[in-house]
Amino acid sequence: MVSRFLGGAFVFGLLLSPAIAKALPDTFEVLSPDKKMEVLISTANQLTYQLRYKDVLIMGTSRIGLQLSDRRLGDLPKVKSFRTSKYQGAIPLPYGKSRKLTESYNQLVLQLEGDYELVVRAYNEGMAYRLQTILKDSVVILNEDAEFNLEGAYAVAFPETNVFTSWEVPFKSYSNVNAIAQSTKAITPVLFTSQNTSVVIAESDLFDYPGMYLKKTTSGFQGTWAPYPKRTELGSWGNFVSVVKETENNIAKTIGTRSFPWRVIIATDDDKSLLSNELVYKLASPLAIQDASWIRPGKATWEWWHDAMVEDAGIPSGMDNRNTALYKHYIDFAAANKLEYLMLDAGWSNIFDLSKIQEKNDIHELIRYGKEKHVDIFLWCVATTLMSDLDRYMAMLSDWGVAGIKVDFFDRDDQEAISWYKKIAASAAKYQLMVNFHGCSKPTGLERAFPNIVNYEAVRGAESNKWDRTVDPDQNMMTLFSRMLAGPLDYTPGSMRNKTRETFKPIDPGLPSTQGTRCHELAMYILFHQPFAMLCDSPAEYRKYPDIMEFLSLVPTVFDETKVVQAKANEVAVIAKRSGNTWYLGAMTNWTARDITIDCSFLPKGKWKAVLFQDGMDADVNAQAYEVTTRVVDQNSKINLRLAKGGGAVIRMYRN
Repeated sequence: MVSRFLGGAFVFGLLLSPAIAKALPDTFEVLSPDKKMEVLISTANQLTYQLRYKDVLIMGTSRIGLQLSDRRLGDLPKVKSFRTSKYQGAIPLPYGKSRKLTESYNQLVLQLEGDYELVVRAYNEGMAYRLQTILKDSVVILNEDAEFNLEGAYAVAFPETNVFTSWEVPFKSYSNVNAIAQSTKAITPVLFTSQNTSVVIAESDLFDYPGMYLKKTTSGFQGTWAPYPKRTELGSWGNFVSVVKETENNIAKTIGTRSFPWRVIIATDDDKSLLSNELVYKLASPLAIQDASWIRPGKATWEWWHDAMVEDAGIPSGMDNRNTALYKHYIDFAAANKLEYLMLDAGWSNIFDLSKIQEKNDIHELIRYGKEKHVDIFLWCVATTLMSDLDRYMAMLSDWGVAGIKVDFFDRDDQEAISWYKKIAASAAKYQLMVNFHGCSKPTGLERAFPNIVNYEAVRGAESNKWDRTVDPDQNMMTLFSRMLAGPLDYTPGSMRNKTRETFKPIDPGLPSTQGTRCHELAMYILFHQPFAMLCDSPAEYRKYPDIMEFLSLVPTVFDETKVVQAKANEVAVIAKRSGNTWYLGAMTNWTARDITIDCSFLPKGKWKAVLFQDGMDADVNAQAYEVTTRVVDQNSKINLRLAKGGGAVIRMYRN
C-alpha cells in the first residue's frame, strides 16, 4: 500500500504483479464511499459489469468492449494486474451553480492482456467506466459493446429519434420500457423511473469519438453511434449544413493510445439528488485554459424569437427592419435593465463569409455603441463557415471587439463533427471569445476544460412554440430531470404571452406564445442552468410589466450556492440558489396543479425580505395571471404556494 498527496487529495493505490493476479478470482468489486453503490466487474469469458444500489440490482450483467478491425477487446479478458485508489477533493468552478464541487470516489483499474485497461469509478452519485488503449498504431473502431441491461419495472422519458442529426426532440413517455419497440433509439441522457429508484444513463468526456445514443434490445439497452462519414456535402438549411451522404462501416478512426468516453450510470432513491448531480462534469477533462477571468456569464436581449417586433420602439421594427437603428434600440433596452449582452442572430452578415457585413447593419458602430452603454455583443454564425477558416474568423471577431459567438447548425455528432466543438472552443479561448453552441449535440463536460463555452442548445426549447405543441410544462419538467444532468442548456425562456393548454396555438411568423403560466416561465431563470440566458421576448412586452422586468434584471445566471428543496422526477421541482447575500427560489410543476409548502430552513439565521411572484387565482384559465406579494421570513418560516396547471413561482429573498 502506498500513499501520496495529489492535487489537494490523498490517493491510495494497490498494484498486483501479473504472477499474483493469475491467482485472483475473476470478479472485482468497487464500492462507493458511502457503500450504497456496488459495481461488480467480471472477467470470465467476457468483460461485464453489474450495478447494485442499496443491495438492489439496477443493471444486470452487461458487456463492455471495443470491436477493432482486427480483434475484439473484452472477449476472453485476462487480467495482467490491477490497482485500486480512492480520491477525495474539490473542483473550484470559474462559475456555475456553486463556487466549488466536492468529489469523492473509489476507483479500480484493470490492466488487461492486449494492451488495454478498464477504469471503473464508484461515486455516491453513480458509477462510470471507460476503456483505455495503449496501442502503438492508429486503430479503426468498428463498434463498441456498451450494454445497459436495466433490471426491474421502469417507466422512461425517452428522447426518441430516428436520426443522428437532432438533439431538440420531445420526450416520449413509456409506462414500461418493454413497450419500446426493438431498435428504437434515443439521445442521452435518458431517465428511467420506478416506484423506488431513478436511473440515468449518460456519457462524459467525449472527444474525437461519436456521441452515444441508446437503442432498445431484447435484454435492455445498448449504445449505438453514428458511423464514420465517408462523403459529406453542404445541403439542408440554406445549403450551409454539412450533410453526410456516405458512411463507412466503422464508427471511429483514432490514435491507438487514448482514453475513450466515460459511460455513466446515475442511481438514486431521492429525486432531489438528480437536480444537484454533477457527475458528467466531474468526469470531464479538467480546465485547459490558464486564465478564465475574462469569461463573463450573463443575460442577453435577443430579436429572433419574437421576429424583431417592438411595437413601442418609435421606429420601424420586424425582421425586414433589423438594422443599426433597431439594434441600438435593443442595446438601450439592455443597458436600461442591466442586461450584459445583445445577441444578434442570423442576417447580420453573409452566411458563407463572416467578413461581408450586410450594409444595413453597421456592426462596428453597434459594438462601439454597446461598449459605451456597457452592453457587449454576441454574433451568430454557422459551424461550417466558421470551420472553413477558423483562426482567421476568430482573430477578426476578436479584433472587432465581439464578446462571443453563437455557433449554429452542427446537426451531426459523428467523430468528425465532435472534433469541431473542441477546436472551436480552443480557438475561441485563444482570442478570449465566449461560445454559445446551437443546433448542437448534447454537452458531455467540454465546458469544464473550456469554460468559455457558456451554453449549449440540445434541448426542445422555446423556438418550437413557433411550429408545434411539443414544448409544454410536461416537457419542461422532463428536461429538468434528465437533459440538464448533461450540462447547461440554451432554452431561451422569457415569454410574456403565456397560454393554457387549451388556448395555445403555434405562431410563425409573428409573435409566438408559450404553454404554461407566467410564473412557470420566470422559474426557468432559476431552475434551468443557463450561464448565458436569453430574454426571448420583445422589449415592448417587458416594458408592460415593470415588476417582472425588475426581477429579470436582478436574477443572475450563475450562483454561489444551490440547495434543492423539493423534487419528484418529471413532476415538480423547487430549488434555492444564492448569489452573494441574496437567495432566489424557483418552483415549477407539470400540467398537474398542486399545493406545496416551502420550508425556509435553508436560509441563514435572521430576517429576510421575500418578494414572491406566484400564479394568480385564475391562472388555470388565464396563464398570464400572477400576483406579487412581499413578506418577512426567517429559517423557521413555511410558505404555502398553489402552483396552477403548468404553473410556477419565484421568490427573491434578501436581508431585511
